[in-house]
This record gives sequence, C-alpha cells and structure tokens, in this order.
Amino acid sequence: MSNDHLHAMRHTAAHVLAAAAERLYPGVKLGVGPVIDNGFFYDIAFPEPISEANLAKLEKTMRRIIAEAHAMEREEMSIDEAIAFFADKGQEFKVELLKDLKEKGTTKMNPDEAQDIDVDNPDRASVYKTGEFVDLCRGPHIENVKGIGAFKLWKLAGAYWRGNEENAQLQRVYGLCFETQEELDAYIHMLEEAKKRDHRKLGKELDLFVFSELVGPGLPLWTPKGAFLRQKLDDFVWALRSVRGYKRVEIPHITKKDLYETSGHWEKFKDDLFKVETREGHVFAMKPMNCPHHTQIFDRKMHSYRDMPQRFANTTMVYRDEQTGELHGLSRVRSITQDDAHVFCRQGQVKEEMLKIWDIIETFYKGCGFGELAVRLSFHDPEHPEKYLGTPETWQQSEDALRDLAKARGVEAVEEPGEAAFYGPKIDFVTKDSLGREWQVATIQLDMNMPERFDLTCINEEGSPERIVMIHAAIMGSLERFLSNYIEHTAGVFPFWLAPVQVRLATVSQEQVEAASRIQAELVEAGVRAELDDSDERLGKKIRNAAMEKIPWTIVIGGKEAEGGDFKVNVFGQEEDLVIPAGELAARAAADSKFPM
Repeated sequence: MSNDHLHAMRHTAAHVLAAAAERLYPGVKLGVGPVIDNGFFYDIAFPEPISEANLAKLEKTMRRIIAEAHAMEREEMSIDEAIAFFADKGQEFKVELLKDLKEKGTTKMNPDEAQDIDVDNPDRASVYKTGEFVDLCRGPHIENVKGIGAFKLWKLAGAYWRGNEENAQLQRVYGLCFETQEELDAYIHMLEEAKKRDHRKLGKELDLFVFSELVGPGLPLWTPKGAFLRQKLDDFVWALRSVRGYKRVEIPHITKKDLYETSGHWEKFKDDLFKVETREGHVFAMKPMNCPHHTQIFDRKMHSYRDMPQRFANTTMVYRDEQTGELHGLSRVRSITQDDAHVFCRQGQVKEEMLKIWDIIETFYKGCGFGELAVRLSFHDPEHPEKYLGTPETWQQSEDALRDLAKARGVEAVEEPGEAAFYGPKIDFVTKDSLGREWQVATIQLDMNMPERFDLTCINEEGSPERIVMIHAAIMGSLERFLSNYIEHTAGVFPFWLAPVQVRLATVSQEQVEAASRIQAELVEAGVRAELDDSDERLGKKIRNAAMEKIPWTIVIGGKEAEGGDFKVNVFGQEEDLVIPAGELAARAAADSKFPM
C-alpha cells in the first residue's frame, strides 16, 4: 500500500469516528480530525465528557458504519453556503474556520489541522458525505469506508480548540489504523512494551530523577544515581572530544538581551525566553542557547590563522518557556542540559572538523548500544527566506558543503527542506531504539551567519582579516531528552561501564560479612562501583532486590567465596553465570568499566 493510500484510509477513518460520535452523542461539536503517524485523531466537544470506557462503544459504532459501506462523496459549495450549512447544524468550530478563511484568507491553523481546509481555493469549500454524516474537509479519502483496514480507538486526551488554552477544551480521541490486522497487532504490542519502558516509570523505580510541585513542572531534580548517569555520559563525550583538541569553557546562565538581538535569537524566540529585569531596569534573559556566548569568548582577542581552529566545549543548562501542556517527563522540559561545542575555523578547515565530529558521534552511539545512524540533511525552505538569517548565496554555499561532506563519508543522506536552524543548515543523525522507534539524536550545524553578525575574523597569511565559519556540535543534544530515549531503549538495563551500581555483593550469612567487605574494598579501589548487601534478608530476597534494580553483576558471597574460591557472577538478563577466578575479579570488572572507545 502506498503512503498516499494509507494516508487517505486513515483520514477516512477519522471521518467515520466523527460520524460515530454524532450518531452516539447527538449535539457533539466537531473540531478537526487529521491524520497522524500510525493513525488519526478527532477533537470533539461531547455534551458530557466521556471516559476511555466509552471508546469501545464508539469503536463498535464505527464498525457498524463501515459495514454499511458508505461511499465518500465529495461536494463543493461557496464559503457563505458552507457557513450557513454548518451554522444550521450547530457546528460552531467549523463555522469559525470558514469565517477565518473568508475574512483573513487563512485559518492560521497548525499543520495537523490545516488539511481540513483547502487554503489554495479560499472561495470554495469542499465537504464529504458519509451516509447522512457531512464534514468539512479537503480530502483525500478512499472511495468507500469499507476499504478502511484494521483500526482501534486507542486513547483520550484533552485538547484546547486550535491549541489556545483560552479557547474551549475538547476531547481528543486517538485511533490507530493499519492496512492489516497483523500490522495493527504488532504496533499495539510495541505500545505495550513502550509502556513498560516508559522513562517516567523506570526513572521512579530506579530512583534516577524526580519532579516537585514546589520547584515547578518541566524542571527535573536528579538523584545521586541519576546525576551519576548524566556525568558519566558527559565524561564519555568529553573523552572523545578532548583527544581531538577541544577545550572547556564556561558561561553564565543569563545575558543582556543585546547579545541575542545581535545574534538574531531575540527577534525569532523572544516569546520563548525567560526574562529577568534588574532593579536598574535592565532586561536580561535566561540563556536558551549557548552559541552567542561562545562567540564572545572567541572574540576576546585577535586570532592568527595559526591559531585556527578554536574548539570550545561546554555542558551547561539552558532554559526555554515551554507551554505546560507540552511538557513530558524528560523528553520536553524547561531546563535543558546541552553538551554543546562550537568550532571556529577557516572555510578550508570545515570538512576536516566536521568529519572529526562525525567520528565522535558514531563512537558514542555505538558505545551506548545503538545501531546504525541514518543521516538527514536539514536545509532551509527557499519558499520562505524570511524565516532565516543570511543571503541565498550563503545558504547555497553552506548546504553544498554538507552535501559534499555526506558524499565524502560515503552515506546516503535524505534532504529535508525547511528543517534547518534559522542561522544555518545541519546534519541530523537518526537512530532506532530497541522497539524500532526513530529518534533524532546528534546534530552538526554549519553556520556562516553568526560570524557575520558578530564580525568574527582571523588574520590570514597576508595579514588581512578573514571571515571565519562556526560549527555547532551537540552529541547528546539535550541530556534530558537523550536519557528519556536511552532509558526506554535499554529498559533501564544500562551497560556495565555506565551503571550507577555495577556489582552487588550479597552475603549468605553474617559469617561472610568481613570477607565480603574486603572484596568490596578491592573492587572500589580498582574503580568499580560495588555495593554490599549484608542485611538480614534471606538470600533469595537479596538477589531479587538486585534484579529489581537491574544491577549488572550480582555475586553471592558464601563460605567458598569467602575462602578465596571462584566467583559465580549472575549477569542481569543472562541465564548462565559468569565464572571468574577470585584473583581476577577486580581487574576484570575494572576493564569492563572503561569507556567503549
């Protein structure tokens, strides 16, 4: 089945959902019903709010409508006729959209909703009839509802009309839809597995992070174990960067707005910034990104061509005023920790520097247990130059450089117009987790605009100022978002080198405590993170506790082990024990603790 046909099928299913809602609950007010990844949704104002228990009844009514085998019949009418038609039906949300289109020439809707209005033909409105049900829509649809494949109503969520919290609150009914029942079942199984792996659930169970109502939403607090994970991952990135000539820098968390006015961020993002006003009336901003600060470190003195490139690395928090309804665990937060780096170099050094960053990215993600990385070239949208800084010539030069880089690396890169940062194109790296879900992870961005705006130069061989180039490089990007993905990818089973606790020693009785303490001390001295469970709990309970905490190695210390016998290591997730001679335990564990470089 083509993507176009699958899209049309899912869009038709959204209409059937709306028809079922209208049949079951007379008086419903219909919002919009777009196609989304793996299905569809419809925003509906029910006479009385429904619960997820009502989804089965809605789904049964949908199947009855499909069995009636209605054709999807398209009709056109003028905007005024459409307004009168939907006003007569009491569909005030449809009327509002039509009036916007008539009076403003646009509905100012987000991309999910835009498919419900034909903005290319503003003098006419198209509607689709499904039996007695009529909905405003530009299509496309399949010819007959009986062609809808396997589907299931999935969940309910709240949604403000047109995404504005000042508007009416509707209920968003989500549905899944696939060509075959087998595909639907596989996706539902994946969702069930994802629920078990939810990083919010595992974060609590493994005691990694917490959110506090007193601190505020979107502001995670990290426990000792969670803070260790963050630091260890950042240390791995730094180990890869330091051997390639990067130097650490540090910057404040606020800045005068002048810095962002010069960089262009203020004009683009001023509504997303946390602002601070001093007693003297000066306006500062909590930094939403680090690159403008780093330009000022570079610009502190004149650089010769012999000094180039300059490579700065800085892991620090930035802050963005995300809407409360969009916050989600660690994946969408207000305090964002970036493992940021910026390379200031000459044009002829760009390729070499970006290939070094590419090496870092591949080594890091392989070491963390991810598979092959797909590559996406995120370019500007030439149809909307107003969204970007710089000239068309600068963008052409930058994008050609990234094309050449991908070619030199021998990879097939997908080009994505409209996905660039506002100051430059970028290489985005995409990976799949253990459930087959795609995540955009690391990024390398080529920026010729920021050096222009800050007048950054070096002195070339002729003794003249030469405009430099800036490369932005984030390996994890956001540590919070990376960890939300990584916790779910691993189901909280971290590799030995990364686990906050690597070894748990469990004594059979109090007689082995002294020997076990000695073994623990040897492990700790070798740099291994080892804990001792010498409690009075039964041995089975101790082993289960270690398994619940997903500790990589659990070693029972009984009489034989206390006297110097071989250790049987219970490796989490493996059926067979690992046998290690007593004299080799610390060295073996220490070797496995090294970064996988």
